[in-house]
Amino acid sequence: MPTILGQNQYGKAENRVVKITRDGATHHIKDLNVSVALSGDMDEVHYSGSNANVLPTDTTKNTVYAFAKEHGIESAEQFGIHLARHFVTSQEPIRTARIRIEEYQWERISASDANSQFIGADEVKHSFVRKGQETRVTQITYDGSSWEVISGLKDLVVMNSTNSEFWGYVKDKYTTLQEAYDRILATQVSGRWRFNWTDDEQRMPNWEKSYEQTRKHMLQAFAETYSLSLQQTLYQMGSRIINNRSEIDEVRFSLPNKHHFLVDLEPFGLKNDNEVYFAADRPYGLIEATILRDGCEPKIPVDLTNL
Repeated sequence: MPTILGQNQYGKAENRVVKITRDGATHHIKDLNVSVALSGDMDEVHYSGSNANVLPTDTTKNTVYAFAKEHGIESAEQFGIHLARHFVTSQEPIRTARIRIEEYQWERISASDANSQFIGADEVKHSFVRKGQETRVTQITYDGSSWEVISGLKDLVVMNSTNSEFWGYVKDKYTTLQEAYDRILATQVSGRWRFNWTDDEQRMPNWEKSYEQTRKHMLQAFAETYSLSLQQTLYQMGSRIINNRSEIDEVRFSLPNKHHFLVDLEPFGLKNDNEVYFAADRPYGLIEATILRDGCEPKIPVDLTNL
């Protein structure tokens, strides 16, 4: 045979599932986009077309919805763990399951006072507004014996309007950028962090608390770092997470520099004292790096943060 089959996987991508938990009059929302990828003993379906070992992708879709009812959605990570364990343990040909989940967050709408002519604030506990542009993500991989959980976020736009400089860089005949001693530093954060929970004998992290605390430390580091480069800020963000969250061994960031350039107002007889900027969306600098706990090996794919 002149060719052989290499790595392969299949499944149902982007299964949108919204789970409403009704706690009396108070409702809670989990809004997920779930992608399932399965691999294992699948050579024959590629070589001959035999589907004897193939669990239909439609079945994987149905499983996502059924598990939302049967198990609920405590967190994106926990839901992905339930799915991955099910596919690997229930289907002999399947050796590895990878579950990728995006979570879209909602927050409760603050209603008017209880004297409203409508429902009243004390009764409105079921109305929500989509929370910003940030999307929470997780990837769960299970091979029947060990777990890999990589979580994170994307599309989180942050800005420091001062306490950022950029100077002392290499200059050649093509350099036109002026050194800056007080600039806007803005980026759209895409980050992933890998948990050191790998088997069922270990104590499982509190996924919801871990996400909130990791996000908090990341944002605090961004805000509190007097930045001489976006690389320096990136490293401080990752270091703050690892130093404060013992369940995380590795962090990787992809940070596009959302440039803000001072507008030249001199033609109009005006002085621009770091007040008026032009926001350029492209081209943009792209800063990427991995931060590791000392002694740990990198395992987050370098291109994962661009997904």
